Amino acid sequence: MKILLIGGNSALGQVLHPVLARFADVVVAGRSDCDVDLDLTWPPERFKLPKAVDTAINLAAHFGGGEVASMLAAEEVNALGTLKLAQACHHAKIRHLVQISSIYAGLSEASSFYSSYAVSKRHGEELAQLYCRSVSLPLTVLRPAQFYGEGESFRRHQPFLYALLDKAQGGDEIVLHGRNDAIRNYIHVSDVAEVIARVAQQRIEGRYNCAALSNVRISEIAAAAVSVFDSSSAIRFDPDSANIPDNAVAADDTLYRLIGYFPRISLARGLAGEAERRKASP
Repeated sequence: MKILLIGGNSALGQVLHPVLARFADVVVAGRSDCDVDLDLTWPPERFKLPKAVDTAINLAAHFGGGEVASMLAAEEVNALGTLKLAQACHHAKIRHLVQISSIYAGLSEASSFYSSYAVSKRHGEELAQLYCRSVSLPLTVLRPAQFYGEGESFRRHQPFLYALLDKAQGGDEIVLHGRNDAIRNYIHVSDVAEVIARVAQQRIEGRYNCAALSNVRISEIAAAAVSVFDSSSAIRFDPDSANIPDNAVAADDTLYRLIGYFPRISLARGLAGEAERRKASP
């Protein structure tokens, strides 16, 4: 089996690549230091994908922002780039496209986490579904929840989680804003990688959430961070600050039953892995 991994130098890509390599020849595509040069902002005629590829997995993304320039960039990569990639896959006779979207793509306008990233990811899903249906290209859309792992590469997209770890590691007081013990959903990157690999290997089609089957409260996350560092950090809420909003995900094991794999790494175990990495660093 031959797999084209787009965005393979991302934090997720670095974990996914060796999992895919257990059963496939992996070709990495991206903007730099890859086997194949590919930028989703290119015009369609520049998309030249390798031949004899069975499955393409797209991890590339732009995380948007509040400025118009950031919104345009997110649409260019996440929506139009996905459409151009789908067309290129069809022309290269690739037999399966796996689009890695985000749990945020399903958010409503009422959500505190609704953003240009969420909107552009949903647009990318819809364009890919529309095009792939028209050319009979099998498509899978996966919506991972917030994922984390070992290493600084995950800090950028999960600053709240890594700030809690920093506080616990330093023995500093952990102050949680507001009165709401907010809900979160975190899934370890190794579980996400295993899910993606099985979807590719088993050629699962459709759109699915890829989230932890239970949500956690921020006080539980803080307590876990304190525990993994055996820290003296105190944890308290500051009722005079604005409440932290909830961001829960409904439990859905549909995909996990299909692929025969359920997430295995608890938050406590995952944070322990990051703590061990830090303790081992010089």
